[in-house]
Parts: sequence; C-alpha cells; structure tokens
Amino acid sequence: MATSKHFLSAATVVLNEENEILLIKGPARGWEMPGGVVEEGESIEAAAIRETLEESGIEIALVAFCGIYQNVTNSICNTLFLAKPIGGSLTTSLESVEVGFFPIEQALEMVTFSTFSDRIRHCLDRESHPFLVAF
Repeated sequence: MATSKHFLSAATVVLNEENEILLIKGPARGWEMPGGVVEEGESIEAAAIRETLEESGIEIALVAFCGIYQNVTNSICNTLFLAKPIGGSLTTSLESVEVGFFPIEQALEMVTFSTFSDRIRHCLDRESHPFLVAF
C-alpha cells in the first residue's frame, strides 16, 4: 500500500480599519494573500497567524473561518481565514519581496493568479461561509 501525502495550508485575508487587504509579493508567485503549509503538530489557526507574521511582519487576530479550497488532484487543502491586524509593522522576508495594504478593488487586480483573487472574493462574501470548493 502506498503512503499517502497530503498538504494542508492556511491563508489569511487581512482587512485593516480602512478596509484594505494585506498582500505579499512572493519571489515566485507574485502578489497573493499571506499563507503557507501547516507544520506537523501545529494547528491550522496557529499556522495562519504564524505565516502572516513571517511573510508580512503583521500580527493578526483571526476573525472568522471562511472555508476550504481542495485541489483533489494534487492532494492540497487550503484553509482560509478573515483576520484583522493587531500589531507589528510591514516587513519583507525571504518569502516576500514586497508587502502592503491595498484597497480591495486594487488588491484584486494586483493578485497574480485569478484563483487567488477568487479566494479573496469568496472570503469577503461572509454569507458563503463556510465554503468547500473542490477542483
């Protein structure tokens, strides 16, 4: 029997008091919301908070669980949260060459992959929570 390998990730849509979205520009994938792989022994919530801080310098509080995007073919589950900033300062890292808060419409145009902008839109539509999108 083959050993199964699944990837679980956590990402955040962080909205500040001006209703702007936090985006990071990764060196490989361009503009996107912060997030990454959940480490062994780590909760999904802790991963979302850690990845946001590591990639942007922004400390967050999770506001709501939005849902899950599942890439069935590649065995990847991406969990998504709404969050608000509670501290820190915008800082780049090895995983982000630029970071910033942007008005929602501008952010949606900046995001490199349409699948990521779809996820942001889905997270902003609170009536759709929780969602499960499998592809």
